[in-house]
Amino acid sequence: MTTMNFPVVTDTFEHYMAQINQFELLSAKEEHDLACRFRDHGDIDATHRLICSNLRFVVKVAHEYRGYGLRLLDLVQEGNIGLMKAVKKFDPDRGIRLITYAVWWIRAYMHNFIMRSWSMVKIGTTQAQRKLFFKLGQTRNALRNLTGSEDYEEIANELDVNQDVVMEMSQRMGQRDSSLDMQLTDEGDFTLLDTLADERDSQENSLIDKQNRIKLAEKIGEALATLKTREKYIVEQRLLCETPLTLQELADEFGISRERVRQIEQKSLKKLKTALGDITIEDM
Repeated sequence: MTTMNFPVVTDTFEHYMAQINQFELLSAKEEHDLACRFRDHGDIDATHRLICSNLRFVVKVAHEYRGYGLRLLDLVQEGNIGLMKAVKKFDPDRGIRLITYAVWWIRAYMHNFIMRSWSMVKIGTTQAQRKLFFKLGQTRNALRNLTGSEDYEEIANELDVNQDVVMEMSQRMGQRDSSLDMQLTDEGDFTLLDTLADERDSQENSLIDKQNRIKLAEKIGEALATLKTREKYIVEQRLLCETPLTLQELADEFGISRERVRQIEQKSLKKLKTALGDITIEDM
């Protein structure tokens, strides 16, 4: 079986661009023939050429989302996954170029990455907010260039959403999550934490909660013991760590594919679900 060696998204953007610029663009006929070879015969070499010839386009799309404060190379990596997904599903007989179809997958993976990464406070939980999140920056810049100022009512009309939603989202996009230790006075003895109501449970409820957590930990430990060594490690690194590892990081560590890590994770979670009974994985 042929092994596909795609360019590695390194920490040096210039080095990565030098790698992908070596791949020639495909003509419409070449692209169609390669796509048919993959669809009809599972030709891995054809898949490799289809993906590599379009890597530069992924970078172009990633540049459109640089305003969200994320590393360009992280966006490129997510977009590359979308490109590979598109190649797998592409139908060459529909009469369109691959990139016309793939751009939707590339953007989808980048959008999901931005939504996951933008803030610890989940942003864009409704359709209106999602639409706003990805268009607000573009609209604000356009209106600023045209009028020299930002008019929330004008932006709301342009995006067809409520003005209050625009104001709220604009404020959330304008700053990251604030620390509770942020000082609110010049003297430095009054912080954001002091403005929050004390909603802690009583000592009795706290004790009950502690006992329940101990029992839960014991049950989780017993469930984890039913997994094989590699399965247990993947679950721990993906779900139980404060800083979870990515599928790609685990794939590199074990020398297997990202998809194989995902399969092991899903299989392990099914085992845990059976062992835990009525305790959900979210409780972990």
